[in-house]
Amino acid sequence: TGIESAIGLLNLHLKQFMEVAEVARLSGHTAPSDTKSWSQMLVTALTGIKGLRRKKGADLADGSDVKAANLWDAIDTPRFNGVLKTGRLSKTSKTPDDVSSLDSMPHLFFVQWDYSKDKRPRCRVWVVRCNDDAVFREMAAGWYADRAAGKTSANFQLHPPRNEDHDRFTNTWATLTYPLLFAATYDEMEKTYKVTAYDPDALEKGICVQYKP
Repeated sequence: TGIESAIGLLNLHLKQFMEVAEVARLSGHTAPSDTKSWSQMLVTALTGIKGLRRKKGADLADGSDVKAANLWDAIDTPRFNGVLKTGRLSKTSKTPDDVSSLDSMPHLFFVQWDYSKDKRPRCRVWVVRCNDDAVFREMAAGWYADRAAGKTSANFQLHPPRNEDHDRFTNTWATLTYPLLFAATYDEMEKTYKVTAYDPDALEKGICVQYKP
């Protein structure tokens, strides 16, 4: 099943990351990890949506995008970068420079590797329905307006809940609670990830919620 495939992939990712991280530590370098590709493969395992087979364009065959962040051995502050598209002109990724760029993107996935409060490796996947999520689109429209006015850079960033047990992402334009599609935490005793949250309905019904402290 998709969950079984996802767990198998997460176990493989953890094993490979920890092995190469040890080599990096001994040689005085940062740990290499292709977080982008691992995230895309994980989303494919969970949803069945294939990739583009090395072609340029969206991350997934249906036009959806995947953003990734990995806190393990990070030397900076991981965040989700380039979340909103900015007027790309190539034939494979041509998009308008406004909120309508979301119209051709069914889903936007966010994948983060961090640690639970008891210091166990964890992976979470959030999802936004770009065409139907009015709250997310309102935030995006605000950023596009500020960008057109020269008030911000071309990199729309979202700051995820790093090593924290909630689903809020922050930035200048809004703090929203994002729909959680999947979460799994590593069980050291059984040497495998265990699913702690899975809501496939988020793909069809999930909605962002404005956070009010």
